Amino acid sequence: MGKNLSIVTISLLLLLASTSAGTWALTKAWKAACAVAGSKVVISAETYRLGVVTLLGPCKGAIEFHLQGTLQALSDVASFNGKDFWVSFQRIDSLTVSGGGVFDGKGQMAWQKNNCAKKYSYKTLPINIRFDFVTNSIVHDIQLKDSKFFHINVMGCKNLQIQHVTITAPGDSPNTDGIHIGHSSKITITNAKIGTGDDFPCISIGDGTQDVTANQVTCGPGHGISIGSLGRYQNEQPVSGIRVIGGTFSSTKNGLRIKTWPSCPLGSASDMHFENIIMNNVANPILIDQGYCPNNQCSNKSPSKVKISNVSFKNIRGTSSTKEVVKLVCSSSVPCQQVVVANIDLVYKGAGGFATSTCVNVKPTVSGEQNPLACTSKQ
Repeated sequence: MGKNLSIVTISLLLLLASTSAGTWALTKAWKAACAVAGSKVVISAETYRLGVVTLLGPCKGAIEFHLQGTLQALSDVASFNGKDFWVSFQRIDSLTVSGGGVFDGKGQMAWQKNNCAKKYSYKTLPINIRFDFVTNSIVHDIQLKDSKFFHINVMGCKNLQIQHVTITAPGDSPNTDGIHIGHSSKITITNAKIGTGDDFPCISIGDGTQDVTANQVTCGPGHGISIGSLGRYQNEQPVSGIRVIGGTFSSTKNGLRIKTWPSCPLGSASDMHFENIIMNNVANPILIDQGYCPNNQCSNKSPSKVKISNVSFKNIRGTSSTKEVVKLVCSSSVPCQQVVVANIDLVYKGAGGFATSTCVNVKPTVSGEQNPLACTSKQ
């Protein structure tokens, strides 16, 4: 039965003559497949324009979305009618998204109107793919490009694997984060290749997130991997159990970063570990910033109240484009605790001196090779 549904889906999409028809056909095919356990929706190796679509569960059983071709979003943001997504998978268990195809967000027009980097406020812009309340699922071997906003947003998900995903956007594209994760647990990202806007992370982790592992991620351009920013809003939930293992960062504007806002509500981030990572010409390779205040959008009257603890940076090697290769600036209100810095070898390749390491309101446990010597510079 599932095979028959796949054939019907291919036929529907091959006959598409307009964006609205494509959206209707995909929604109809999804509903039919969702009603039968073990079904597959197949989109053949052609290029299709697609409007906003919600692929909703729960389904009768496991279901696969198999994209072989290219889906293109509409360029005009107005056509999204205020929606914050283009393709949304919601409330599905045992979902597979696969096929080697491309989700092309066609974000060029939207980027021209995005002023978030200047004002830290913005109108709603659509994310390429949202995964909301998706469980026990896998996303593998797909490509995403040129999203109007984030490429992948993971919210309220549990036990989700993201493997062999490629994400690309130009270095000057605003707010094109690769993968953002919030209020989710047991998320694994493996062998992803992510290059985004220079000022935005390859992977960002928001509040309420536990047990995330990123293995062998290739990042650049972009802002590296960022935990936070945390503490901007009331009632944020703790972050814990974050592991970044292996991978290569190239020409990113940050490397491994934990950032929290000053003058913020109570919060916590703990059990965060980074190891065996290569840095190639990376600015700020290792950074804890508890005074994060972009474009003076916050009050610095009081220190951050987000408690950071049980953090390690181990076997981080390569080259830096900034002199300050290790910068651990913790809160004077709740100083960082249980921080480990081990086997760091980061060389500054620019002019004007040697690499430096700064530690404020933290006394890390230091072991192994240290280039530069840990905590020898004063802020």
